[in-house]
Amino acid sequence: MMRRINEIFYSLQGEGANTGVPAVFVRFSGCNLRCSFCDTQHQDVTMMSDEEIIAEVMRYPQARIVVLTGGEPSLFIDEAFISKLKTATGKTITIETNGTNALPEGIDWVTLSPKTGFDGGDLQPLLLTECDELKVVYVGQRLEGYFGIKAKEYYLQPCYCDDEELRNANIKATIEAVMRDSRWRLSLQTHRIAGIR
Repeated sequence: MMRRINEIFYSLQGEGANTGVPAVFVRFSGCNLRCSFCDTQHQDVTMMSDEEIIAEVMRYPQARIVVLTGGEPSLFIDEAFISKLKTATGKTITIETNGTNALPEGIDWVTLSPKTGFDGGDLQPLLLTECDELKVVYVGQRLEGYFGIKAKEYYLQPCYCDDEELRNANIKATIEAVMRDSRWRLSLQTHRIAGIR
């Protein structure tokens, strides 16, 4: 089976519970939502077989985790792919998902980042109700409803934008929201701060 890949690269996980962990990112191309702040160039697609994806991931033996991201990776993976990837690489398999699709068995760490609350994010209903970490991109939306999702960790992350003034305002508002409700933890995109991918 051929899968829609945007890029595969080695870096540090910049967000959430695995911040700072060396990781291979497998970025899939395509999504069922249309969030205005999405940073994936969905028109950039390379069709790759499972074997080609695994070979590329294996180029980075020092990586501790594989991050399946997108776009929306759940549109392009299945249990057979996860099983082959885990067996061949021996790495921890993580996923960053918008939660609008069921996930295959075998994923070690699920980061759910629901896109409810902003333009283009409500095109599909949220299906997942459980995850390892919930990472909410904050744009000032109401937050109480997110606690209906069962998670080990709850992260609030300021929405990144190119406009520096707006970006700083988003960071300030997110910090204030976390300080008002200590159930949240602050997640910053440390890869942007460090100037890495």
